[in-house]
Amino acid sequence: MADPHDLRTSLDQTIADSRANPRGLTAIDLFCGIGGFHIAAALNGIPVTFASEIDAAAAHCYYVNLKQIPHGDIVQCQGAIPPHDILMAGFPCQPFSIMGKGNGLEDAAKGKIVFKALEIVGRLKPSAIVLENVKRFASHAQGRTMSSVIDPLKELGYEVTYDILNALDFGLPQKRERAFIVALKEGAKPMTWPSPRGNPPSLDEILEKDVDARYYASAKIRADRRRDHQTEHKPAIWHENRVGNVNSHPYSCSLRADSSHNYLLVDGERRLTERELLRLQGFPELYNPAGKYGQTKKQIGNAVPVPVAAAVLFHLLGSWGSGRHPNNPGRVADALSYSHKTSIRFSSLPFICRRNSGRSTRRQPSRSHSSLFCIILLGRDLSIR
Repeated sequence: MADPHDLRTSLDQTIADSRANPRGLTAIDLFCGIGGFHIAAALNGIPVTFASEIDAAAAHCYYVNLKQIPHGDIVQCQGAIPPHDILMAGFPCQPFSIMGKGNGLEDAAKGKIVFKALEIVGRLKPSAIVLENVKRFASHAQGRTMSSVIDPLKELGYEVTYDILNALDFGLPQKRERAFIVALKEGAKPMTWPSPRGNPPSLDEILEKDVDARYYASAKIRADRRRDHQTEHKPAIWHENRVGNVNSHPYSCSLRADSSHNYLLVDGERRLTERELLRLQGFPELYNPAGKYGQTKKQIGNAVPVPVAAAVLFHLLGSWGSGRHPNNPGRVADALSYSHKTSIRFSSLPFICRRNSGRSTRRQPSRSHSSLFCIILLGRDLSIR
């Protein structure tokens, strides 16, 4: 058994245990990036039998850490996709993001690519689909963009529900709101969604000490930030928006793949390190970057937060009556832990949820950060409430 305090070994063992397929389920990981969905599936005892990623640098990082080589362009590898139970896809967000051009489905290169995933659904008919994109995907084009994905799934016989989930509500000090769509074959128990509860960790728990000088902004930028902004929070991450206004919070604003060099500065002074970026997305502590800083920042900015994806998959399994984590639930938190100070052993993964019924439904997300929820709780039985 893996040493639960060795997160590198624990991640490897978690992946290996999932490949033993204790649930008898399989998943595929489309637009896989650096593997956030893969790790989330492994934490739920589900092996990933196929992955696809067009970005060679991200695919290399996926291989280095997860020991699986992703196929390339999804358009070119359709014939290689095996039958599977769960299709996971964090499809490109740039056409739908407030930071992009907003062309949506009119973007021939990235906007329409989600329909390739729907083609796979139509051909192989998996039991469940989990899609992830930016929050704005839900409201883009007055909801028509969302309908263009949901309606074909309903026509294929799926019951569809979606929600907006925030990484702040899942034990990460990052405000990152994302739209998740879950489609289940008709006849499954209705999907339930995790509810926000608890508090995110302090930035103190994820920030490194004695950071190398190369991460610091220039003296001029630091002086300009201090002149233009004061804050009551320390530590804080200072955020510069598109028009140059600066604000600060005791958590990070959403990581972005295409952000400027000084978009986020710790206490207005330095950029986040690779390890800090990974921690903000809930990646295991010894998940290793595999490229230059700019590439790594882009890859992590594109990633799905691991604890959020793990919670969604856990509740999806609950709709099939598969509420109990296989084998050794104590390993779940070891792989999710990003604290460099301690490795906390948890015995289970109970995601408190609200019941949700009907088709194409959406639970209104919490607008407050006063009651936030870390998805992993200590010493509780693993069950759907």
